[in-house]
Amino acid sequence: MLYAIGDLHLSFGADKPMDVFGRLWTGYVDKLRAGLSVIGPEDTTVLLGDLSWSMDLEHAREDFAFLHAIPGRKIILKGNHDYWWTTATKFYKFCAENGFSDLWVLNNNCYEYEDAAICGTRGWFFEEEKGGAHDAKILNRELIRLESSLKAAGEKEKLVFLHYPPVYRGYLCRPILELLHRYDVKRCWYGHLHSDSHRLAVTGDFEGIDFRLVSADYIGFRPSPVKMPESAEKS
Repeated sequence: MLYAIGDLHLSFGADKPMDVFGRLWTGYVDKLRAGLSVIGPEDTTVLLGDLSWSMDLEHAREDFAFLHAIPGRKIILKGNHDYWWTTATKFYKFCAENGFSDLWVLNNNCYEYEDAAICGTRGWFFEEEKGGAHDAKILNRELIRLESSLKAAGEKEKLVFLHYPPVYRGYLCRPILELLHRYDVKRCWYGHLHSDSHRLAVTGDFEGIDFRLVSADYIGFRPSPVKMPESAEKS
């Protein structure tokens, strides 16, 4: 099975528990342990950013030990609060030194899952009249990363995972949407929206693309099924 969940906001190495953000987050680590228990060693899980509150990899060690304990392959992408992130090379070195296997970064690349390709990047919020040149530069960088990921997928079905939603009520990021259309993407998962922002989420069809919000608090701290293995679909 292919699963997706974002925004775990682990804080074993940082004094920033999410319990203070309302009823949904009360006891969230225990909720995550219970919810993630459905994942098996044959499964793949995409983790859509905002994984750890820690400011560097050293302080994030216990958070990644938690992620390492999730069975199967884990594919991670960067969120806006992943301050521990530096480079993929440094991350893989950190994983090797700590015995954290089966953690893979989604950044300028894609990963196969049977007949489909797992594509994605962080994404970005951008409003030209507010964001200015700095935000435009970040968005352009994210567009390059997303297109590199989509190109790497070739002719496979492209399953796209973003941290930032490219569309929500009152906002859309047209450059990202145009890129999704250009590569014939039909399904997209995203995170980032929490608590009262859930009401802004666009879920279901928008311009021919099926969008799904999978931030942890929105989906009850249980990973959302994305795609079953072919063997299960045919049985």
